[in-house]
Amino acid sequence: MIDKEAVKNYNNTECVIKYLYGDSEKMTVSLCIIAYNEHQALPALLKDVLSQTYPKELTEIVLADGGSQDDTKQIMTRFADENRSAYMGIQVIDNTRRIQAAGWNMAIKAAEGDVIIRVDAHASIPADFIEKNMKLISEGEYVCGGARPNNILSPTPYRKMLLLAESSMFGSSIAGYRRQQGGKKYVSSLFHGAYRREVFGKVGGFDESLGRTEDNELHWRIRQNGYRICMSDEIISYQNIRPSLSAMLGQKFGNGKWIGLTAGVCPKCLSVFHFVPFCFAAALVMCLIMLITGLCTGAWILCLPFWLLIGAYSAADLLMTLTAVISAEEKSIYLALLPLIFPLLHIFYGFGTVVGMIELPFWKSSLDGSAKQEIEEVKRCVSEKTKQEVI
Repeated sequence: MIDKEAVKNYNNTECVIKYLYGDSEKMTVSLCIIAYNEHQALPALLKDVLSQTYPKELTEIVLADGGSQDDTKQIMTRFADENRSAYMGIQVIDNTRRIQAAGWNMAIKAAEGDVIIRVDAHASIPADFIEKNMKLISEGEYVCGGARPNNILSPTPYRKMLLLAESSMFGSSIAGYRRQQGGKKYVSSLFHGAYRREVFGKVGGFDESLGRTEDNELHWRIRQNGYRICMSDEIISYQNIRPSLSAMLGQKFGNGKWIGLTAGVCPKCLSVFHFVPFCFAAALVMCLIMLITGLCTGAWILCLPFWLLIGAYSAADLLMTLTAVISAEEKSIYLALLPLIFPLLHIFYGFGTVVGMIELPFWKSSLDGSAKQEIEEVKRCVSEKTKQEVI
């Protein structure tokens, strides 16, 4: 028998879960997609959405447009008009603040499903993506997901080289979600996660003061509240990488910058590996200063650290390039560029972190507390919606 008072007060989590999710085969899901100027990638992703094996009558689609200047919103609206009758519901909403974290918060507040799944617009998902996430949720997990290896749209030999660089552990990171590792385990963070809606009712939404690191901060709060984040090798989705070197370097610089900024507000949500490119960039600058000083003063011993750093890095660069080339399914002349691509990725990321740390004091002084209010607003909205459904 359900304790109605406990449910109404939203203090008895097990009671709420039993009431809402008693029949796991009838759990509803809201698939949320946030986009800004994604007219090239979005049609393919929406085609993936249509192919999902999880029942459409139990699936809601929430599409949020961040004021796109291309036809992204028109694509969303057309998809909704053509497929609304097949689904539990399709919502197209406007992300007026444009930033990704705000879009996710709006989608979470709008979602009606028992489970909320987040998928980036420049991604692709297999037909069983929702089904496998829902299976894991029905087995008792509160937050789950899988590996998210990289992919590329309109592949060419040059773009395949960029994909190889981004997919390499040397070019990206050791994060487990970037590649399938086998089995089921609990991790600190993941991409394209599935969340029981009650998780947001307890921890709130995304921190809108953050960019590109908002998922790390959210997952840190989720873990702080006692939830575990389950990653299964049975679940997989793909992230489309930037199609040009300039776009990729811009992304790396932005990622690095937000690591530097986030370190000032939530250092515990980052790992030491986030700062490896920063350490390389800082060491490079220091060694360059010593090299110039040594050349100008004749103190040749000061030149030694620079050449040691370059020698050690070059050896690692060539070894990682050789490993990547051997693993490449398709060989091309563009693979010869990898020894240059890897250091560029590291330098742009590292100096992005340097810039972020320099800007940190000014950025922190500009924060007005509205982001924290939004976190609480999501918590309040989700909790109220859950109470109403239970009652």
